[in-house]
Amino acid sequence: MSSTGQLLRQVKTEKLVAGVALLLLTAFYSPVSLLTLAPVYGAAPSHIFHGYGVAVVAAAGWFLKDLVNQLSARRAVYLIPVFAFWLPTIQYFLLQQSSAFGNPIGPLITEIFTFYPLVFVSVACAGKLVQAGLNLRQHGDLMAEHIPLLGSYVVYSAAESFAKTVISKCLGSTFLLTRAGLQLLLAILYSAAIPSKWLVLAIPSIIFSFTSNVHMPLGRTTAALNSAILDEGYQLLARQDSSTGYISVLENLEDGFRVMRCDHSLLGGQWTKMPRNYHPEVKDPIYAVFAMLEAIRLIETDQGEARMDANSKALVIGLGVGTTPSALITHGIETTIVEIDPVVHKFAKEYFYLPSNHIAAIEDATVFVQRAQESANPAQYDYIVHDVFTGGAEPVELFTIEFIKGLYDLLKNDGVIAINYAGDISLYPTALAVRTIMAVFPSCRIFREDSAEEAQFDFTNMVIFCKKSNDTPLRFRDAVKADFLGSRSRENYLVPKHEVDPAMFQSIQKGGRRVLVAKETGRLHKFQDRSANGHWEIMRTVVPKAIWENW
Repeated sequence: MSSTGQLLRQVKTEKLVAGVALLLLTAFYSPVSLLTLAPVYGAAPSHIFHGYGVAVVAAAGWFLKDLVNQLSARRAVYLIPVFAFWLPTIQYFLLQQSSAFGNPIGPLITEIFTFYPLVFVSVACAGKLVQAGLNLRQHGDLMAEHIPLLGSYVVYSAAESFAKTVISKCLGSTFLLTRAGLQLLLAILYSAAIPSKWLVLAIPSIIFSFTSNVHMPLGRTTAALNSAILDEGYQLLARQDSSTGYISVLENLEDGFRVMRCDHSLLGGQWTKMPRNYHPEVKDPIYAVFAMLEAIRLIETDQGEARMDANSKALVIGLGVGTTPSALITHGIETTIVEIDPVVHKFAKEYFYLPSNHIAAIEDATVFVQRAQESANPAQYDYIVHDVFTGGAEPVELFTIEFIKGLYDLLKNDGVIAINYAGDISLYPTALAVRTIMAVFPSCRIFREDSAEEAQFDFTNMVIFCKKSNDTPLRFRDAVKADFLGSRSRENYLVPKHEVDPAMFQSIQKGGRRVLVAKETGRLHKFQDRSANGHWEIMRTVVPKAIWENW
């Protein structure tokens, strides 16, 4: 082969590699874009328009690639690394307007000015590079156009799926693998794939990222973050990206409470400012529902007797800040905690006084329960507390009849369970969850955190108390002083007050199901989106918008 032929072959290979690299990097940026929206808008609302938007913009980029190439005089590709460095800065300022934009329109507007332009130009330029690299013109225009298109689609889709898996396993392990750090890492990789003299234009954004962008988990930017939220009376104690979301611990310096945040949701909190000579054995929770969950101990046995804490075992599914398991442990109950997120468990111990004398299972609850069922001698529990709400949407796989039956099998014959369900009480998924629970546990009573008259929103916390045995109705014994652990909050909220009639959940809407089975959880996504949007509005009234925006 002549030197000219070798040179042409090398040029084509370089173009093909550059085109594929652009597709791979843009595919990896897709889940990263969602991750950076989640702390401000919530994970579920951020997904609503994302997939459709990417598909439309990518298609437009492919079919308009010749026009883009012509209008930019073939220079558009060299601006991609520059825009990749500017994207976090533009996003930072757009996220500050989240309350004005609203939800779910806010994530759409943000991506229209950030990720979607990156997709459009990257796909347009990648399309030209891939076509030039493959050089299929000799096989006809149809082959020359459609083979690169199909190949690009396969590469992008596979890379996006792979990126989600990799990121979920590595997120938060180092600075460059945080959600903000990944934006910088991808910009660096764009620059390596497409060397550009225009990168000098990215210098202002790079300086801003390392000095003023509070989303970057660096010493200087964390100080800037604390300065920003101090005006709202808050201080950041810790933050870390993890498997379930962006986890942080915040202290309210004025009112005296501490909360743990996961994306745009609060996992729980405790009061830190106490009156003089007031020392409860377990810190008071800021939400009544966490004290109410402890009423599981008040459920009488079938013989109408009080349950004994000594030699009892409890299983807690979902940790939060650890208020309920801390109380159970303090009462002398051997407590096993199943929590999927290791950072949540770490922060609960470090900042929320979770006692160390518990059994920790840091894994998916479905895996834990299935393994326990298959064990030759599965553990049997007197109490099970199921409290798994996070991020504005319930994890529906933990409300399927298969999972609930698994919990039934782990209870002793006279065991009891308390299930916290947080959601819009008027929506189909709430009724479906209640019917599913009562199909497994027929002896149940339901209480909501507040009265229906007091509630400002349909979104509320309900606790469903059930017995494994159906021999006698579920009854609570009278609470005594020892039950309150010296806590005034428990004196007010431990005993459930606002009972809900289960009959309101028995009607099945057209096309609905009586119970939730594992293979049909996907049917609930549209309801979860609506519930998550309602939860977002509530969270904006609980904590100032600056706290959510300056994550």
